[in-house]
Parts: sequence; structure tokens; C-alpha cells
Amino acid sequence: MKSTSSLSLIAGAVALAAVTGFAVLNEPSGGSTAEAGTAARLPVERTSLLCPAPGLSDLSETAYTAFTPSGGSGNSTTAGTAALLSSAKDGEAKTDDKSDDKDKKDTSKKDKGDKPVVSLKEPGKPATGEASGADSPALIGTATGRFAPGWTAQQTTTIEAGDGRGLLGITCTAPDTDFWFPAASTAKSREDYVHLTNPDDTAAVADIELYGPDGSLKSDVGEGITVPAGSGVRVLISTLTSKAADDVTVHVTTRTGRVGAAVRTSDDKTGSDWLTASAEPAGTLVLPGIPADATSVRLVAFAPGDDDADLGLKLLGKSGAVTPAGHEELHVKSHMTAGMDLKDITRGEAGSLMLVPSEKGKATPVVAALRVVRGKGDEQEVAYIPATGPVGARATVADNRSKGSVLSLTAPGAAATVKVTASAGSSGGTPVSKTYKIAAGTTTAVTPPVPTGLKGTYALTVETQSGGPVHAARTLTEKVNGIQMFTVQTLPDDRGTVEVPTARQNLSVLDD
Repeated sequence: MKSTSSLSLIAGAVALAAVTGFAVLNEPSGGSTAEAGTAARLPVERTSLLCPAPGLSDLSETAYTAFTPSGGSGNSTTAGTAALLSSAKDGEAKTDDKSDDKDKKDTSKKDKGDKPVVSLKEPGKPATGEASGADSPALIGTATGRFAPGWTAQQTTTIEAGDGRGLLGITCTAPDTDFWFPAASTAKSREDYVHLTNPDDTAAVADIELYGPDGSLKSDVGEGITVPAGSGVRVLISTLTSKAADDVTVHVTTRTGRVGAAVRTSDDKTGSDWLTASAEPAGTLVLPGIPADATSVRLVAFAPGDDDADLGLKLLGKSGAVTPAGHEELHVKSHMTAGMDLKDITRGEAGSLMLVPSEKGKATPVVAALRVVRGKGDEQEVAYIPATGPVGARATVADNRSKGSVLSLTAPGAAATVKVTASAGSSGGTPVSKTYKIAAGTTTAVTPPVPTGLKGTYALTVETQSGGPVHAARTLTEKVNGIQMFTVQTLPDDRGTVEVPTARQNLSVLDD
């Protein structure tokens, strides 16, 4: 009788990679029933996204846009669905360190048969939905089959006046277990909330750590926060510590389960927006898409390891890379948050910031984000730009309008060429594509193409054609009550495909 257990294990691992988007396939010790063949890139077959509860204001209006790119290896004929469903109503977090609670199911989870807020009908055409008021819940979404590769969703909230006014934009995030948020604050002028959303059927338990300029801001209140199944909670970070600090790094981890995490910031003078997680700690970081008319830019960085970091700053503009006068370097002490006011660093020319080790061969991993302000006086508005990875093979941002979008493309190393595609509109229009060449060490800011005969909103997809890595960000501006409100979203690789090793059967090791 032949032994097939090892072959079944390999087949199961390959199937897992295709479904989840990641898998590690290790060769068993002491022999193998398969030899590694060439690796193949396969489309993911299931994707999850989480949109935080949009706000605390009764004056808020929120637009949702979901989109999956068409064409390419990701769109097979495999059937599937893509929808965003309301979670149970969000609430203030309750901390509980009892391990017994982590496995309890939440009876308040909404019935899975509830009507979706957004349901995608076909790849290549955005779908939209709306919500209003302070009671709008977080959304939990899943895309399967041909809708999964590259699926994205944008949440855009407009608050015309009052507390937290502004244009708040966020690309809905995938669930994870570890998040870094530089550029938060516990200052008296700020009201920053951490939003945690749990997509799963069992409760998650999360910890929130805060780090200020002098190190850890000790607090037991941020430990053991229970996030009920299929629900969200929000935590006002100033309640986690008695210390007020202008620059704070928030670290969210989970003990059990996984969550989506984002920080909603609000300032008395500059309004509010979402701060999304920085790219994973690295020695070199790129923060793309600083608007040309930025009146104030503040860099916040944090070194999570045991070593201090000495960072050199480079502004990548239209003509090339320059070292900002007076802002050549930033020293970041281990486990301490460092901030630097870069003022109007762009001086009328859109750019991107690149952080590099000051000393070659000594790269200390850091996380970083920018706080960007446009306007003056009572017309100031704020947005945040976290460090982000390159667009890779493809990246997409949804909810673009006929006017108000600016796309920033940055090539920090070698020159590159990208193709930008404007999708069909949510209510009509024909896709349009355009190719852009980005010189080495520069940022190109463009008004992106608009679909022919556009009706509704549309998505922008960026695909790398040749050359080095490209980092991208989209600035969306909307004039409300005479104020140019804006928000910035970065475009990291959509991870629509996954590399899966193929196995070749070796019959010589099978039992007879």
C-alpha cells in the first residue's frame, strides 16, 4: 500500500496559500515525497477588509467605495462575492485581563443575512454606499473568488463643522496582530482614538502601548482590551496615561485573535483625519505625497529596537533629491518618540520624504509618519502620511472624483515607468490608462486620468511596468464652506497574488 500522507500535506499547504494569500512550505526533515519545482504566482481567493466606525459627530456624512481591478491573472472565471457588512455597534473599550473571556462568543454580532452597505457586482466597476451620523458602525468585509485579488475599499467622511471637522479618508485595512502609529498625541488640544475592529467569530484581546519623547508612557489600562466578536471598540488614548505629549507612538498588538486598527485624530485648530499604520520597521523609509502647498509638515519617528537610530533626511522633489537645509538629520533614541518640525519643506513643489541611515552599514529599523497641514488660521486642515511600501506589481485607491485628486509617484532609487488606469465610474464611464515615467530620485505629482463620460466615482490603479520601486499616494481635496479640506492615502502593493511553490512527485521514496 502506498503512503500518501506527505503528498496530502503539501497539497493542503498549496491550497492554503491560494486561499489566504500566504503560506510557508517547509521540506520535512529526514526525506521528502516531493521536490520543489518552480514557484508560481496564483491569485488569492479570499480577502478581508475592515473599515473603522466613521466618527463621533452627528454632522458626519460617510461615503464607501469598494473596487476590484479587472484583467490580469487575478480575474479568473471563479465565482465569488465582495461585500461590506455592518458590525455590531461600536462602543468604548473595556479592559479585562481574564483569559477566560478570550474564547467567549459575542451574542450582539449582527446576523450574517443583513443587507450589505456595499456589494460589488463586477470587477472593474466601483460600488458605493453611504452612512450618516455618529452611530454608524464599523464595517467588516470579505471578498472571494474573482473579486478577491486586489480588492480595496475606501471610507471618506465629511464633517462640515464642529468638533472633528474635516475630510477624513482611510483605505480600509486587513486584519493583523501588530500595528505601529507614530504621530498620535495626548496633548490637551488633541483627542485621538484608537479604533479596533474584530472580524472573527471569537473575541480578540489587544494591548495598547504608548511611547513619548522620554520613553514608555506606563499604563495598565491599555492591557487586555477585549474586542468582541464581529464588533469594534474605540479607546481615547489620553485616558491611558496621565502624561500629555505632543508626539506619541501607539503600538497595538493582540494576545489572541486579530483586529483591524486605525487612529482617528482630532485637533482644535486643524480638524481631524485618520492616521493609518506605518510600514514595518526598516532602516530606510519612504513617505510619499507631501502636497505642494503644505504650510506645516512634522516628522515623527520611533525606534522599536535596542539601538538608537541616526537618520538622514532627503526631500525627493520634481528635479531630484535634496537635503533640507537645517533638517539634515534626526536622532531617534531607542524606545523613544522623536519629532521634527519641517515647516513648509516643499516650498510650493510637491515632494516625498525619504529617511536613510546617516552612516552606511548601520541601518536601525524605525517607523515613521508625517503630520501635514494646509491652509492658515481658521482654514487649516490636517492629514497624515505614514511610511509605506512600494506599489509593487499593482496598487489601487478608490473614491476619486472628477476633480480634486492628485497622484504622487516617487522613484527613490532607479528610474521607473508605471501605468495608471482610471476605472469605469460607479454609475457610468469608460476606463482610461496613461503611462508615466519617473526619473530616479524624484517625485512626479500629476492630475490623474479621468474615465471618459464619468458618472459617479472611480478607482485609480497603478502598475509598475519597468525600472525600480515606485511609492505612491493620492491626495483628495474637497472644498467645504470655503475651506480646502483634504486627506492623503498611500498605495502599497495590493498583494493580489501569492507565490506558491509547485511540487514534483518523487515516486522513488513512496512505499510499495
